[in-house]
Parts: sequence; structure tokens; C-alpha cells
Amino acid sequence: MLVDFNTLPEDSRIWIYQANRSFTEDEIKEISSKLDVFIENWTAHGSDLESGYKIVYKRFIVIALNQNLNIATGCSIDASVHFIQQLEKDYNVDLMDKMNVSYKQGEFIAYKPLLEFKKMAKQKAVSGNTIVFNNLVTNIAEFNEHWEVPAHESWHSRFLS
Repeated sequence: MLVDFNTLPEDSRIWIYQANRSFTEDEIKEISSKLDVFIENWTAHGSDLESGYKIVYKRFIVIALNQNLNIATGCSIDASVHFIQQLEKDYNVDLMDKMNVSYKQGEFIAYKPLLEFKKMAKQKAVSGNTIVFNNLVTNIAEFNEHWEVPAHESWHSRFLS
């Protein structure tokens, strides 16, 4: 059951998929349409899952699920992963690789492999004040408060000297 992301409870579980490039406006329209269909039909053992999504900075797909109504099962999570994998194929984009880091460079979003981010930290090209995206947040409340944070407040801090 598709609902507006902003109407979901703050304890709703989220999954964040970061793209290795920005989506075009046309791609965002197409992906949104596909997300509408997927989420409207997303179920767990035949029960509707109250879910919403948002596409942020033309680069992040955030799916939220109100687990107070129904909890995602292994099969429903598998279905969402397969859906995301199909988007990767359809748009020739990487959404599943967790070994990459996205961060802000002024108004732009940069995307680097983790090893390159580590090197940049050593070279002081990024600092503790660099705004990073902590895609490990698990619910809407954490997403709102701790998704875009200075690197020193995130798991990224381990790479800063």
C-alpha cells in the first residue's frame, strides 16, 4: 500500500540505495512510476505493506515501511532487492554497492569508492566537517536527524586522522 513518505511514523524502517551517478529528470519520473507500482503491490505473506519512498538529491532512493502495521518478511525484502537490482539493469546504475561513500562538495554530491575516500581523508581532501551520507540509519527518525552529518559524527570518522 503506497502512502506519502512524510505521513509514515518516525519508527518506520528504511532502506537507502545510493546511486553512483545522478538520475536525469526523465529517469526520476520513470523510476518514481516503477516505485509506485512496486510499492502499491508490495506484500508480506499476502498482507499489504504500508510503504512510501522518496528520491533525494537525484541520487538516493529511500524506501520506508511502517512496521507497526506489518513487518517485512524475508520474501518481501527479497522482492524489494530484486526490484532495485532490476532498476540497476534498466538504468545502468549501481545502487547496491555499500563500499562507496557519498558526500557533499559544496552544492554537489560526490561519490567515491571507500578506498579513495580513505586516501582523501589522509590527504586532508575531506575533513571531519565534510557532510557525509550515513546510509546505515535504520528508521525515519534517524534518517531525519543523522543521515546528512559531518563525517566526525558518522562511521566515516574512523578514516579521519
